[in-house]
Amino acid sequence: YFRTEGSLTSTLRTLLFFTALMITLPVGLYFSSKAYVFEGTLGMSDRDSYFYAAIVAVVTVHVVLALFVYVAWNEGSRQWREGKQD
Repeated sequence: YFRTEGSLTSTLRTLLFFTALMITLPVGLYFSSKAYVFEGTLGMSDRDSYFYAAIVAVVTVHVVLALFVYVAWNEGSRQWREGKQD
């Protein structure tokens, strides 16, 4: 019973971490790359910087999703191996 509750807590913690990452990272990178990288450093127009900042945000979403799948896959296979040894 305790092992199941611990794995549930671990899974929930992982899910909440990646949910927070999914919300904050793309939005933060969108605005910071638009203001500091594309408009500030590269001197792009407002319209162009929106476009490229959106690309940065979309790529960030895909990276976070890929990391979540990787972590979930490894956590699931680890729990399966631990359960198999019992």
